[in-house]
Amino acid sequence: MHEFSIVSSLMLLIEEQARIHNAKKVTKVVVGIGRLSGVEPDLLKIAFDTFKEKTICEEATLEMEIEDIAIRCRNCGKETTLGERLSRKCPHCGSLNTEIVRGQDLYLKSLEMETE
Repeated sequence: MHEFSIVSSLMLLIEEQARIHNAKKVTKVVVGIGRLSGVEPDLLKIAFDTFKEKTICEEATLEMEIEDIAIRCRNCGKETTLGERLSRKCPHCGSLNTEIVRGQDLYLKSLEMETE
């Protein structure tokens, strides 16, 4: 389960941000998860709940925002959000000459922290 290694890296990033902002604890962690990221949200939640014990995130909740796939057509230049549909065909001009521009990443969107 690669979600454990993802959460391990995420915790390092969270702890770094908490230090920068002199936070005493983190109360909320928001991550964006692209539909093509390969991350299973349920497993990510389990991993987060496991890793947060005895850390600055011990009382934090994890909020996951699932992000749709978006493609940009290299022929007509238009960008299209696909939602759950996985076709890479441009709905505007029919070209298959497209690139994925969103929906493949997992990233830290925001943190809520307490400083006192």
